[in-house]
Amino acid sequence: MAGPVGGSDDEPIAAINVVPLVDIILVVLIIFMVTAPLVLKPTIDINLPKASSGDASAPTPLNIAVNKDGAISLNGQASTLADVTAYASKIVAEKPDTAAILQADRSVTLETLTSIIDVVKSAGIKKVAFSIEKK
Repeated sequence: MAGPVGGSDDEPIAAINVVPLVDIILVVLIIFMVTAPLVLKPTIDINLPKASSGDASAPTPLNIAVNKDGAISLNGQASTLADVTAYASKIVAEKPDTAAILQADRSVTLETLTSIIDVVKSAGIKKVAFSIEKK
């Protein structure tokens, strides 16, 4: 199977058998496909609410995420309400028309969301958008 049928036995085999190479490449591809979702898992596990209406928003430097336990994350880093206030004030000083995007787990209480929106608005941010999943 390694060489052509017929011909002399003294000649070296110059053809490469491609089938094992393809098998190895496919196995490596499957390994990458299985492990990629595990590596790309977000830093905060948020179960966003679903809505049938909603528009895409432009990227913003102020992304606030709240997980189901009420832990706040500012641009992917764990933070507190005081950190959010300081960062929002700094962003408003640089660019007054900045909007904030709020990603909250569907089990987060209205009280928690209201306090975060209040902190953001008191820092001078005029627009607050909510991140949702399309139905």
